[in-house]
Amino acid sequence: MKIAVITDDGKTISQHFGRAQYYQVFTIEDNQVTQREMRDKLGHGHFQHEDHENHGTGKHGFDAQSHNRHSGMAEAISDCEALICGGMGAGAYQSMVMLNIKPVVCDISDIEQAVQAYLSGSLVDHTERLH
Repeated sequence: MKIAVITDDGKTISQHFGRAQYYQVFTIEDNQVTQREMRDKLGHGHFQHEDHENHGTGKHGFDAQSHNRHSGMAEAISDCEALICGGMGAGAYQSMVMLNIKPVVCDISDIEQAVQAYLSGSLVDHTERLH
């Protein structure tokens, strides 16, 4: 199995999925990390010239164009079962679910600690941190 974590420095978990520069991807075998790799991640900056829909509800990211952007961001981790982040939009969260990638919004900043918590089943998904 593979788990992705959003990061800007390879050590800490980024607080915003859309703005993070990289994924650190962990390969897990027999509940142990066997490999780590950094992968580039598309971010909001890649889509700055596109229109952004907001239907006056205060919530954004649920329209088809946003899902396509989220899918593009997730393309680099299509082989992962989970995505750990410190925060993300509700639309991005829903897009990950639709792409069969389990999003987990955590309150842990250290990547290694969060991955170990995920593996032990103790990592809490703080959906109240969605925006």
